[in-house]
Amino acid sequence: MTTKPAASSQRTVSKYARPPKLPDPPRINDMRQRLSLSIFDGTLMPHFADRPDVLVCGSGYLCYRTTDHPSTRLEPDGLVAFGVEPEEIIIDNGYIISDVGKPPDFVLEVASRSTGRRDYTVKRDGYAGFGVGEYWRFDHTGGRYHDAPLAGETLVNGRYEPIELSENRPGKMYGMLSGYSPTLDLYLCWDRGNLRFYDPKTDEFLLDPMELGAALSETQSELDATQAELAAAIERIRQLEQEG
Repeated sequence: MTTKPAASSQRTVSKYARPPKLPDPPRINDMRQRLSLSIFDGTLMPHFADRPDVLVCGSGYLCYRTTDHPSTRLEPDGLVAFGVEPEEIIIDNGYIISDVGKPPDFVLEVASRSTGRRDYTVKRDGYAGFGVGEYWRFDHTGGRYHDAPLAGETLVNGRYEPIELSENRPGKMYGMLSGYSPTLDLYLCWDRGNLRFYDPKTDEFLLDPMELGAALSETQSELDATQAELAAAIERIRQLEQEG
């Protein structure tokens, strides 16, 4: 008599089940800061969705090693890294440079009443020390919490050099403070207290989460109307065939 082999008592454990290497960072309580960060995530994630090696995230720790003193950790509001494995970083609950093999390429800090000054002093020095290639700051108040409404810097020989900003760029950005990010190949814009991204290749602003939702809703409505017209045409053809 043949018997089936006994089922293994060991279950395959998903890699997501392993404990994260870093603890949860402090919660963001500033509503305007949270709104700007939702725009950051909700705009850039779809933009880079076709690139599986790009990480767009925020509200996690950034450190060189997990064994380093917790005081050396920074908590970037938003970061972008190219040529990485996003899932592995998300599992660890933060960006560990020694594990990833490189620092993030881009970091953004959004101003708040409690942390604004740290963003352009302590954190600025910290990101330079970590080797973050581009560091941007956005202040929805127009500069009340930061040193400027919008500021971008690129790392040159271990020190940050300012990226040129202008309010006189042609076209749709005219009258809007903006600067070009070579890392993202996008313009960051300060639009009446709102963070926006402009794509010079398409000469259009990227859709923010609300605009994207409205566009998807409109597309769905058009699709529903087209399907209704098609169904009516098929029914009409069926009736004509029966009459014939």
